[in-house]
Amino acid sequence: MASDGLIFVISENLPFSVMDIKTLAKSLNLSISTISRALRDSHEISDETKRRVKAMAEKLNYYPNPYASSLRKHKSRTIAVVIPEITNNFFALAINGIESIAQEKNYHVLIYLTHEDLHKEIGFANHLQSGRVDGIMISLSSETNNYDHLIKLRDNGIPLVFFDRICEAIESSYITTDDYESGFAATEHLIESGCKKIAYLDLSRYLSTSNRRMLGYIAALENHGIPFNAHLVKRLANNNTVNEELITEMLSVPDSPDGIFASVEKLAIATYNVCERLKLKIPEQLKVVSFSNLEISSLLNPSLTTITQPAYEIGRQAALQLFRYIEKKNMMNVHEKIILESTLVARGSTKK
Repeated sequence: MASDGLIFVISENLPFSVMDIKTLAKSLNLSISTISRALRDSHEISDETKRRVKAMAEKLNYYPNPYASSLRKHKSRTIAVVIPEITNNFFALAINGIESIAQEKNYHVLIYLTHEDLHKEIGFANHLQSGRVDGIMISLSSETNNYDHLIKLRDNGIPLVFFDRICEAIESSYITTDDYESGFAATEHLIESGCKKIAYLDLSRYLSTSNRRMLGYIAALENHGIPFNAHLVKRLANNNTVNEELITEMLSVPDSPDGIFASVEKLAIATYNVCERLKLKIPEQLKVVSFSNLEISSLLNPSLTTITQPAYEIGRQAALQLFRYIEKKNMMNVHEKIILESTLVARGSTKK
């Protein structure tokens, strides 16, 4: 990443702090205005002074405060990205896409991690009401079933864009994937691979992504004449130990599922762990397909069949839309609904 593109990751309801520019100025025996202009790469400052300032800033672990430098413009030159987790490879790729646009615009990125906790999401939303950032991109937590905190952001004129886990109850732009079609394709792939009793695993009954994927699952079953069984829909938790216990219970009974469609990759990994303990062979006894951008999917044993989302492009498109809002206030009432296609990648876990 270029030296002028800063990303800060925040997992609690506390603002980050930065070293005082006065300390940096004192250490170099330069004025604060000279330091500020050097860090902005101003043509008024010699290259030698810029090198000295930047070298000392790096040595002292100094980061420019985008808020203080932009007060007169009433802009922070900072955007916030609120996501439920960072371990999911989808969000790591989406952040790369977001950062590519932010860097072009010379903006900083603050990343807030909710850890699938609605209370943290609300706390972050309240924290961001102050004008700390010029705009917000958000992917909802699995617990989010009330949107008052997000409505308040919108009503206060803060540009807001949803990506992946969207909120259709709020009028704003969103960028997501073809979850219904991908859910249908994943389930149909399992059926065509010989499965007759397919379980669907997800994290939340509130998320639009989970519900659309499940509707695609149900439609594929019906299309192939397989009755829908509500007992095969498992709403799991944001706890790996609990999830593995529930999956173990499901796979330990007579007439257990012969196929699993996991809506997120952590549930596919949990399934693999359970099968290892139960000595169940994938794909001979159980076939598995999952939404996943996991880079090691092809290296698992057996390799995991995935629905791969265009995560980088989702992040990029979300950032582009946010900057349309930021740069042109008359665009605030123009709401883009962008749906990108995911790709089914068949691998060993569903082999006939």
